[in-house]
Amino acid sequence: MKLNINKDNWTSFKLGEIFSKKEENDKENAGQRFDRFLKVEHFDKESLHIKRWSSQKKGDELNPTFYKIFRKGQILFPTRNPHLRRTVLASFDGICGEKTLTLEPNIDIVNPKFIPFLFHSNSFYNHTTSAIVGSTNPHCRWRDVAKYEFLLPPLDQQAELAELLWAMDEMIERETEALKSLENFLDIEIENRIHGINLKNKTINKVLSILENKTKLVGLEDFGEIIKGKGIPKSEVIEKGIPCVRYGELYTKHHRIIREFHSFISEVSAKKSLRLIKGDVLFAGSGETITEIGKSAAFVSDTEAYCGSDVLIFRPHKGNGEFLGYLMNSQLVRKQLDKYGTGATVMHIYASDLRKLKIPLIEDESQQRIVDQLETVHCNIELSKSKISSSKALQKSLINQVF
Repeated sequence: MKLNINKDNWTSFKLGEIFSKKEENDKENAGQRFDRFLKVEHFDKESLHIKRWSSQKKGDELNPTFYKIFRKGQILFPTRNPHLRRTVLASFDGICGEKTLTLEPNIDIVNPKFIPFLFHSNSFYNHTTSAIVGSTNPHCRWRDVAKYEFLLPPLDQQAELAELLWAMDEMIERETEALKSLENFLDIEIENRIHGINLKNKTINKVLSILENKTKLVGLEDFGEIIKGKGIPKSEVIEKGIPCVRYGELYTKHHRIIREFHSFISEVSAKKSLRLIKGDVLFAGSGETITEIGKSAAFVSDTEAYCGSDVLIFRPHKGNGEFLGYLMNSQLVRKQLDKYGTGATVMHIYASDLRKLKIPLIEDESQQRIVDQLETVHCNIELSKSKISSSKALQKSLINQVF
Protein backbone atom coordinates (compact mmCIF):
# COMPACT_ATOMS: atom_id res chain seq x y z
CA MET A 1 0.00 0.00 0.00
CA LYS A 2 1.51 3.28 -1.12
CA LEU A 3 0.39 6.49 0.56
CA ASN A 4 0.19 9.61 -1.56
CA ILE A 5 1.76 12.00 0.94
CA ASN A 6 2.86 15.52 0.09
CA LYS A 7 5.34 16.59 2.75
CA ASP A 8 5.99 20.08 1.38
CA ASN A 9 4.21 21.74 4.31
CA TRP A 10 5.65 19.42 6.96
CA THR A 11 7.99 20.95 9.54
CA SER A 12 11.30 19.56 10.75
CA PHE A 13 11.59 18.93 14.48
CA LYS A 14 13.98 17.22 16.83
CA LEU A 15 12.52 14.69 19.24
CA GLY A 16 13.62 16.81 22.20
CA GLU A 17 11.47 19.66 20.90
CA ILE A 18 8.37 17.47 20.83
CA PHE A 19 8.84 15.37 23.97
CA SER A 20 9.88 16.22 27.50
CA LYS A 21 11.67 13.62 29.59
CA LYS A 22 9.82 13.13 32.87
CA GLU A 23 11.65 12.08 36.02
CA GLU A 24 8.95 11.34 38.57
CA ASN A 25 10.90 9.28 41.07
CA ASP A 26 9.73 8.21 44.51
CA LYS A 27 12.28 5.92 46.15
CA GLU A 28 10.41 5.79 49.43
CA ASN A 29 6.79 5.34 48.40
CA ALA A 30 6.49 4.26 44.74
CA GLY A 31 5.88 0.66 45.77
CA GLN A 32 3.05 1.71 48.10
CA ARG A 33 1.46 4.09 45.61
CA PHE A 34 1.36 1.74 42.61
CA ASP A 35 0.73 -1.99 42.35
CA ARG A 36 1.79 -2.70 38.77
CA PHE A 37 5.35 -2.45 37.50
CA LEU A 38 6.93 -3.09 34.14
CA LYS A 39 10.14 -4.88 33.27
CA VAL A 40 11.60 -4.66 29.76
CA GLU A 41 10.61 -8.29 29.14
CA HIS A 42 7.00 -7.11 29.37
CA PHE A 43 7.55 -4.98 26.26
CA ASP A 44 6.78 -6.74 22.98
CA LYS A 45 8.83 -6.01 19.89
CA GLU A 46 7.27 -3.38 17.61
CA SER A 47 4.04 -3.19 19.61
CA LEU A 48 2.73 -0.12 21.39
CA HIS A 49 0.52 -2.22 23.67
CA ILE A 50 1.26 -3.32 27.24
CA LYS A 51 -0.27 -6.78 27.50
CA ARG A 52 1.36 -8.06 30.67
CA TRP A 53 3.04 -6.72 33.79
CA SER A 54 4.12 -7.68 37.28
CA SER A 55 1.79 -7.12 40.22
CA GLN A 56 2.64 -6.89 43.88
CA LYS A 57 -0.88 -8.06 44.75
CA LYS A 58 -0.09 -11.29 42.89
CA GLY A 59 3.10 -11.75 44.89
CA ASP A 60 5.59 -10.42 42.34
CA GLU A 61 8.61 -8.90 44.04
CA LEU A 62 9.35 -5.25 43.26
CA ASN A 63 13.03 -4.63 42.57
CA PRO A 64 14.43 -1.92 44.91
CA THR A 65 15.73 -0.02 41.86
CA PHE A 66 12.18 0.28 40.50
CA TYR A 67 10.93 3.62 41.73
CA LYS A 68 10.42 5.63 38.53
CA ILE A 69 6.75 6.43 38.02
CA PHE A 70 5.19 6.46 34.57
CA ARG A 71 1.82 7.90 33.67
CA LYS A 72 -0.90 6.87 31.26
CA GLY A 73 -0.27 8.39 27.84
CA GLN A 74 3.50 8.57 28.20
CA ILE A 75 5.89 6.83 25.84
CA LEU A 76 8.09 4.26 27.59
CA PHE A 77 11.38 3.74 25.76
CA PRO A 78 13.95 1.29 27.22
CA THR A 79 17.38 2.75 26.57
CA ARG A 80 19.12 -0.62 26.96
CA ASN A 81 19.44 -2.53 23.68
CA PRO A 82 17.33 -0.11 21.60
CA HIS A 83 17.86 -2.31 18.53
CA LEU A 84 15.28 -4.71 20.04
CA ARG A 85 12.57 -2.15 19.09
CA ARG A 86 10.66 -2.26 22.36
CA THR A 87 8.71 0.95 22.94
CA VAL A 88 5.19 1.09 24.36
CA LEU A 89 2.42 3.58 25.01
CA ALA A 90 1.47 3.52 28.69
CA SER A 91 -2.18 2.55 29.16
CA PHE A 92 -2.09 2.93 32.96
CA ASP A 93 0.00 4.50 35.73
CA GLY A 94 2.74 2.36 37.25
CA ILE A 95 6.43 1.86 37.98
CA CYS A 96 9.32 1.07 35.63
CA GLY A 97 13.09 0.74 35.81
CA GLU A 98 15.34 3.78 35.93
CA LYS A 99 16.81 3.02 32.49
CA THR A 100 13.42 3.36 30.79
CA LEU A 101 12.71 6.84 29.43
CA THR A 102 9.28 8.22 30.31
CA LEU A 103 8.46 10.73 27.58
CA GLU A 104 5.50 13.08 27.42
CA PRO A 105 4.44 14.78 24.15
CA ASN A 106 3.67 18.45 23.76
CA ILE A 107 0.02 18.28 22.70
CA ASP A 108 0.17 21.84 21.33
CA ILE A 109 2.45 20.54 18.58
CA VAL A 110 1.57 16.87 18.16
CA ASN A 111 -1.51 14.70 18.22
CA PRO A 112 -0.91 12.19 21.06
CA LYS A 113 -2.63 9.48 19.00
CA PHE A 114 -0.36 10.05 16.03
CA ILE A 115 3.11 10.46 17.48
CA PRO A 116 3.55 7.04 19.22
CA PHE A 117 4.00 5.32 15.85
CA LEU A 118 7.17 7.33 15.25
CA PHE A 119 8.87 5.13 17.84
CA HIS A 120 8.46 2.06 15.64
CA SER A 121 9.79 3.63 12.45
CA ASN A 122 13.00 2.37 10.89
CA SER A 123 14.47 5.87 10.90
CA PHE A 124 14.02 6.23 14.67
CA TYR A 125 15.60 2.87 15.44
CA ASN A 126 18.42 3.50 12.97
CA HIS A 127 19.15 6.70 14.87
CA THR A 128 19.00 5.18 18.36
CA THR A 129 20.97 2.10 17.36
CA SER A 130 23.73 4.27 15.91
CA ALA A 131 23.79 6.19 19.21
CA ILE A 132 24.47 3.11 21.35
CA VAL A 133 27.29 3.46 23.87
CA GLY A 134 28.85 0.82 26.10
CA SER A 135 30.00 -2.66 25.17
CA THR A 136 29.03 -4.78 28.18
CA ASN A 137 25.82 -2.80 28.74
CA PRO A 138 24.80 -1.31 25.38
CA HIS A 139 22.42 1.62 25.79
CA CYS A 140 21.62 5.04 24.42
CA ARG A 141 21.35 8.38 26.24
CA TRP A 142 18.45 10.81 26.20
CA ARG A 143 20.65 13.62 24.93
CA ASP A 144 21.42 11.52 21.85
CA VAL A 145 17.87 10.23 21.42
CA ALA A 146 16.57 13.80 21.66
CA LYS A 147 18.60 14.76 18.58
CA TYR A 148 16.55 12.50 16.32
CA GLU A 149 15.15 14.72 13.57
CA PHE A 150 12.00 14.10 11.55
CA LEU A 151 9.26 15.84 9.58
CA LEU A 152 5.97 16.54 11.34
CA PRO A 153 2.73 17.19 9.45
CA PRO A 154 0.16 19.81 10.49
CA LEU A 155 -2.22 18.80 13.27
CA ASP A 156 -5.18 18.15 10.97
CA GLN A 157 -3.11 15.78 8.84
CA GLN A 158 -1.74 14.12 11.97
CA ALA A 159 -5.32 13.32 12.99
CA GLU A 160 -6.06 11.75 9.59
CA LEU A 161 -2.88 9.66 9.64
CA ALA A 162 -3.51 8.63 13.26
CA GLU A 163 -6.92 7.29 12.28
CA LEU A 164 -5.37 5.21 9.49
CA LEU A 165 -2.50 3.87 11.62
CA TRP A 166 -4.72 2.94 14.56
CA ALA A 167 -7.22 1.23 12.27
CA MET A 168 -4.39 -0.95 10.98
CA ASP A 169 -3.20 -1.55 14.55
CA GLU A 170 -6.70 -2.56 15.69
CA MET A 171 -6.95 -5.03 12.81
CA ILE A 172 -3.64 -6.64 13.84
CA GLU A 173 -4.83 -6.86 17.44
CA ARG A 174 -8.06 -8.58 16.37
CA GLU A 175 -6.13 -11.02 14.20
CA THR A 176 -3.72 -11.70 17.07
CA GLU A 177 -6.58 -12.41 19.48
CA ALA A 178 -8.11 -14.77 16.91
CA LEU A 179 -4.76 -16.56 16.64
CA LYS A 180 -4.55 -16.96 20.41
CA SER A 181 -8.03 -18.45 20.44
CA LEU A 182 -7.05 -20.94 17.75
CA GLU A 183 -3.87 -21.91 19.61
CA ASN A 184 -5.79 -22.36 22.86
CA PHE A 185 -8.38 -24.43 21.01
CA LEU A 186 -5.65 -26.68 19.62
CA ASP A 187 -4.14 -27.18 23.08
CA ILE A 188 -7.55 -28.19 24.43
CA GLU A 189 -8.29 -30.45 21.45
CA ILE A 190 -4.99 -32.31 21.87
CA GLU A 191 -5.89 -33.27 25.43
CA ASN A 192 -9.51 -34.06 24.53
CA ARG A 193 -8.62 -36.28 21.58
CA ILE A 194 -5.77 -38.13 23.28
CA HIS A 195 -7.20 -38.82 26.73
CA GLY A 196 -10.29 -36.67 27.42
CA ILE A 197 -9.57 -36.11 31.12
CA ASN A 198 -9.91 -32.75 32.84
CA LEU A 199 -6.41 -32.18 34.25
CA LYS A 200 -7.30 -29.22 36.44
CA ASN A 201 -6.41 -29.70 40.12
CA LYS A 202 -5.29 -33.28 39.52
CA THR A 203 -1.83 -34.72 40.09
CA ILE A 204 -0.40 -36.61 37.14
CA ASN A 205 -0.59 -39.84 39.15
CA LYS A 206 -4.32 -39.25 39.64
CA VAL A 207 -4.75 -38.58 35.91
CA LEU A 208 -2.92 -41.79 35.00
CA SER A 209 -5.05 -43.72 37.46
CA ILE A 210 -8.27 -42.38 35.90
CA LEU A 211 -6.98 -43.03 32.39
CA GLU A 212 -5.99 -46.58 33.26
CA ASN A 213 -9.63 -47.31 33.99
CA LYS A 214 -10.63 -46.02 30.55
CA THR A 215 -7.97 -47.50 28.30
CA LYS A 216 -4.79 -49.52 28.28
CA LEU A 217 -1.60 -47.71 29.27
CA VAL A 218 1.80 -48.84 28.03
CA GLY A 219 5.30 -47.83 28.98
CA LEU A 220 7.23 -45.95 26.34
CA GLU A 221 9.99 -48.55 26.58
CA ASP A 222 7.49 -51.20 25.40
CA PHE A 223 6.56 -49.13 22.40
CA GLY A 224 10.01 -48.57 20.90
CA GLU A 225 13.65 -47.84 21.74
CA ILE A 226 15.34 -44.75 23.12
CA ILE A 227 18.71 -43.74 21.72
CA LYS A 228 20.94 -40.70 22.03
CA GLY A 229 22.02 -38.28 19.34
CA LYS A 230 25.67 -37.52 18.73
CA GLY A 231 27.98 -34.98 17.18
CA ILE A 232 27.08 -31.59 15.66
CA PRO A 233 28.92 -29.06 17.83
CA LYS A 234 28.00 -25.44 17.11
CA SER A 235 31.28 -24.90 15.26
CA GLU A 236 30.25 -27.44 12.59
CA VAL A 237 26.90 -25.86 11.76
CA ILE A 238 26.89 -24.22 8.31
CA GLU A 239 24.42 -22.11 6.31
CA LYS A 240 23.75 -24.69 3.60
CA GLY A 241 24.21 -28.44 3.54
CA ILE A 242 22.58 -31.50 5.05
CA PRO A 243 19.66 -30.72 7.42
CA CYS A 244 20.10 -31.32 11.13
CA VAL A 245 18.31 -30.68 14.41
CA ARG A 246 20.12 -29.34 17.47
CA TYR A 247 18.71 -29.73 20.96
CA GLY A 248 18.02 -26.04 21.57
CA GLU A 249 15.88 -25.89 18.45
CA LEU A 250 13.44 -28.36 19.98
CA TYR A 251 12.15 -25.64 22.32
CA THR A 252 12.83 -22.58 20.13
CA LYS A 253 12.20 -23.60 16.51
CA HIS A 254 10.26 -26.86 16.29
CA HIS A 255 6.87 -27.42 17.87
CA ARG A 256 5.31 -30.89 17.94
CA ILE A 257 6.34 -31.72 14.35
CA ILE A 258 9.55 -30.91 12.45
CA ARG A 259 8.22 -29.11 9.38
CA GLU A 260 11.38 -27.30 8.23
CA PHE A 261 15.08 -27.16 9.12
CA HIS A 262 17.09 -24.29 10.54
CA SER A 263 20.59 -25.80 10.78
CA PHE A 264 22.82 -27.66 8.36
CA ILE A 265 26.05 -29.66 8.43
CA SER A 266 28.61 -30.95 5.95
CA GLU A 267 28.91 -34.55 4.74
CA VAL A 268 31.96 -34.94 7.00
CA SER A 269 29.93 -33.90 10.08
CA ALA A 270 27.03 -36.11 9.03
CA LYS A 271 29.24 -39.20 9.16
CA LYS A 272 29.86 -38.49 12.86
CA SER A 273 26.20 -37.82 13.68
CA LEU A 274 23.04 -39.88 14.07
CA ARG A 275 20.75 -40.10 11.05
CA LEU A 276 17.06 -39.70 11.73
CA ILE A 277 14.42 -42.18 10.62
CA LYS A 278 10.87 -41.23 9.70
CA GLY A 279 8.73 -41.53 12.83
CA ASP A 280 11.49 -40.60 15.29
CA VAL A 281 10.51 -38.29 18.15
CA LEU A 282 13.32 -36.01 19.30
CA PHE A 283 13.46 -34.82 22.92
CA ALA A 284 15.60 -31.97 24.26
CA GLY A 285 17.87 -33.58 26.83
CA SER A 286 18.67 -30.31 28.60
CA GLY A 287 17.44 -26.77 29.01
CA GLU A 288 17.53 -23.79 31.32
CA THR A 289 14.04 -24.36 32.75
CA ILE A 290 11.81 -27.29 33.61
CA THR A 291 9.50 -26.34 30.73
CA GLU A 292 12.32 -26.61 28.18
CA ILE A 293 13.63 -30.06 29.02
CA GLY A 294 11.87 -32.87 27.29
CA LYS A 295 10.26 -30.59 24.70
CA SER A 296 9.97 -32.72 21.61
CA ALA A 297 9.14 -32.81 17.92
CA ALA A 298 8.44 -35.68 15.54
CA PHE A 299 10.49 -36.23 12.39
CA VAL A 300 7.94 -37.23 9.77
CA SER A 301 9.72 -36.98 6.41
CA ASP A 302 12.08 -39.15 4.36
CA THR A 303 14.63 -36.32 4.10
CA GLU A 304 18.21 -37.18 4.99
CA ALA A 305 18.68 -35.40 8.32
CA TYR A 306 20.70 -35.80 11.49
CA CYS A 307 20.55 -34.81 15.15
CA GLY A 308 23.26 -33.81 17.58
CA SER A 309 24.17 -34.67 21.13
CA ASP A 310 21.92 -33.74 24.05
CA VAL A 311 19.00 -35.01 21.98
CA LEU A 312 17.16 -38.16 23.05
CA ILE A 313 15.37 -40.05 20.27
CA PHE A 314 12.35 -42.24 20.79
CA ARG A 315 12.26 -44.63 17.82
CA PRO A 316 8.88 -46.43 17.82
CA HIS A 317 8.41 -49.93 16.50
CA LYS A 318 5.32 -48.65 14.71
CA GLY A 319 2.86 -45.77 14.91
CA ASN A 320 1.94 -42.49 13.34
CA GLY A 321 4.75 -39.93 13.61
CA GLU A 322 2.45 -36.91 13.54
CA PHE A 323 0.31 -38.44 16.27
CA LEU A 324 3.38 -39.04 18.43
CA GLY A 325 4.41 -35.42 17.92
CA TYR A 326 1.11 -34.29 19.41
CA LEU A 327 1.05 -36.97 22.10
CA MET A 328 4.55 -36.29 23.41
CA ASN A 329 3.79 -32.58 23.78
CA SER A 330 0.42 -33.14 25.47
CA GLN A 331 0.03 -32.20 29.11
CA LEU A 332 -0.43 -35.91 29.81
CA VAL A 333 3.22 -36.48 28.90
CA ARG A 334 4.60 -33.06 29.86
CA LYS A 335 3.40 -33.42 33.45
CA GLN A 336 5.13 -36.77 33.68
CA LEU A 337 8.37 -35.33 32.33
CA ASP A 338 8.25 -32.40 34.77
CA LYS A 339 8.76 -34.86 37.62
CA TYR A 340 12.09 -36.03 36.27
CA GLY A 341 13.97 -32.79 35.54
CA THR A 342 17.18 -32.50 37.54
CA GLY A 343 19.89 -29.86 37.83
CA ALA A 344 20.48 -26.42 39.31
CA THR A 345 21.48 -23.98 36.55
CA VAL A 346 20.87 -26.37 33.65
CA MET A 347 18.05 -28.91 33.75
CA HIS A 348 18.53 -32.43 32.36
CA ILE A 349 16.41 -35.40 31.48
CA TYR A 350 17.69 -38.88 30.69
CA ALA A 351 16.73 -41.95 28.68
CA SER A 352 15.83 -43.73 31.91
CA ASP A 353 13.27 -40.99 32.56
CA LEU A 354 11.66 -41.35 29.13
CA ARG A 355 11.33 -45.08 29.64
CA LYS A 356 9.07 -44.41 32.64
CA LEU A 357 6.50 -42.52 30.58
CA LYS A 358 3.04 -44.03 30.38
CA ILE A 359 1.01 -43.45 27.22
CA PRO A 360 -2.44 -44.63 26.07
CA LEU A 361 -2.55 -47.44 23.53
CA ILE A 362 -4.50 -46.07 20.58
CA GLU A 363 -5.18 -47.97 17.36
CA ASP A 364 -3.47 -46.77 14.15
CA GLU A 365 -6.78 -45.86 12.52
CA SER A 366 -7.76 -43.71 15.49
CA GLN A 367 -4.31 -42.10 15.54
CA GLN A 368 -4.73 -40.99 11.93
CA ARG A 369 -8.21 -39.64 12.59
CA ILE A 370 -6.90 -37.61 15.53
CA VAL A 371 -4.02 -36.29 13.43
CA ASP A 372 -6.38 -35.22 10.64
CA GLN A 373 -8.51 -33.28 13.11
CA LEU A 374 -5.56 -31.61 14.83
CA GLU A 375 -3.74 -30.80 11.59
CA THR A 376 -6.84 -29.01 10.32
CA VAL A 377 -6.62 -26.67 13.30
CA HIS A 378 -2.85 -26.33 12.79
CA CYS A 379 -3.39 -25.28 9.16
CA ASN A 380 -5.85 -22.61 10.29
CA ILE A 381 -3.26 -21.39 12.79
CA GLU A 382 -0.62 -21.11 10.06
CA LEU A 383 -3.05 -19.20 7.83
CA SER A 384 -3.76 -16.84 10.72
CA LYS A 385 -0.03 -16.31 11.32
CA SER A 386 0.50 -15.57 7.65
CA LYS A 387 -2.31 -13.02 7.69
CA ILE A 388 -0.86 -11.30 10.76
CA SER A 389 2.59 -11.24 9.16
CA SER A 390 1.18 -9.57 6.05
CA SER A 391 -0.75 -7.04 8.14
CA LYS A 392 2.33 -6.18 10.20
CA ALA A 393 4.40 -5.74 7.05
CA LEU A 394 1.76 -3.36 5.70
CA GLN A 395 1.64 -1.46 9.00
CA LYS A 396 5.42 -1.15 9.04
CA SER A 397 5.37 0.11 5.45
CA LEU A 398 2.81 2.78 6.36
CA ILE A 399 4.78 3.90 9.41
CA ASN A 400 7.99 4.17 7.41
CA GLN A 401 6.26 6.17 4.68
CA VAL A 402 4.99 8.65 7.28
CA PHE A 403 8.19 8.96 9.30
